[in-house]
Amino acid sequence: MAGTKYRIVWIEDDPELLRLSQIVLSHKGFDVVPISDSREGYEIVRREKPDVVVLDLMMPEIDGWSIYNRIKADADLKHIPVVVVTAKAQAADKAMALHLAKVDGYLTKPYDQSQLVTLLNQVIKQREGEQTEE
Repeated sequence: MAGTKYRIVWIEDDPELLRLSQIVLSHKGFDVVPISDSREGYEIVRREKPDVVVLDLMMPEIDGWSIYNRIKADADLKHIPVVVVTAKAQAADKAMALHLAKVDGYLTKPYDQSQLVTLLNQVIKQREGEQTEE
């Protein structure tokens, strides 16, 4: 992964979290496209075709699950890993997201930025391994 800049589309309605994460991740070799308006999220994912989508579940206008379902229903996008970042910390929420909805990663707020970097690197490494096998 060294030397490669991975593109992330981050859909999040908290501008401070978005800005902080963009700064941290850019220092770790990621290129972050921050999206604060959930209504634009899906279209920007279609345009950017990122390596990973980071998605808040609880947003005004369009919730994260609606965006997730549109991404996974789109033949051109369904291969893109989606990491959920949410305040929903109940074990049932996490189990539903990981095992039923099949999100690629789940991180509850508040979280340490190093957890985020580790999770993103794991998701990208796993995706690259799957592409190698295809």
